Amino acid sequence: MSKLKIAVQKSGRLHEDSLKLLKDCGIAIENGEDKLKVSPSNFPLEILYLRNSDIPQYLEDGVVDIAIIGENLLVEKQKQVEIVEKLGFSKCKVSLAVPKEIENNSLNYFQGKKIATSYPNTLNTFLIENNISAEIHTISGSVEIAPNIGLADGICDIVSSGSTLFKNGLRETQVLLKSEAVLAKSVQLEVKKQRVLEKLLFRMRAVLRAKNTKYVLMNVPDAKIDEVSAILPVLKSPTILPLAKKGWSSLHSVIDEDEFWNVIDALKLAGAEGILIVPIDKMVL
Repeated sequence: MSKLKIAVQKSGRLHEDSLKLLKDCGIAIENGEDKLKVSPSNFPLEILYLRNSDIPQYLEDGVVDIAIIGENLLVEKQKQVEIVEKLGFSKCKVSLAVPKEIENNSLNYFQGKKIATSYPNTLNTFLIENNISAEIHTISGSVEIAPNIGLADGICDIVSSGSTLFKNGLRETQVLLKSEAVLAKSVQLEVKKQRVLEKLLFRMRAVLRAKNTKYVLMNVPDAKIDEVSAILPVLKSPTILPLAKKGWSSLHSVIDEDEFWNVIDALKLAGAEGILIVPIDKMVL
């Protein structure tokens, strides 16, 4: 079976989470010191550790078949690649920010102003779409310092927690796009390698579903089973097992993380008791 070449960030915020995802998919990764390429022994994959900013070009050229990369970088580099799966980690925003003493939150503040950024293409597209004429200063690294040294009136940069902006006397005013890690593939991917990608995607989706769901068990009066079952956002229907105590049953199901507390509150009001929540390791549909 042909090996699928996957690019992973050599170092930085995506590196560890990318490797953890692959390991959670059952892929044995033994990363030797300073190795730039490794081949797992139990899956037809070749992992290349590359500089983050180079990965989109390698994808477009077909040098690598797939990559785990930030969606924001793909938008900025404007390469011909395809996003096949959003991975749910390394979430951030590309945002505009101004000195905290500026009280104007309107995008019009930037009309005729200077903006420092490492994302000139993303920023330029956004300004054109919103009919804003501004001077873009492209710099790499330490964008937050630009307003403090008089280089710009504001910045456009990645925002995660916002702590870096705060430390540099800036505040966020506009969000250009929201981003997270994605699995992207080359449009030149061969058919035989597509089959390997489908196997990898099957595993990844099982891992990602598990992270976004919880297994829930609860005790319910038999008379309340229909009411409680109607609340549960299950795959098909809940598992119902009779308890030793007459008139009671145990219901088993799964709950999406995003709906978790709302569903739990509704279950308690409907008569569920002894609710037990269990994490899920993998979830195969």
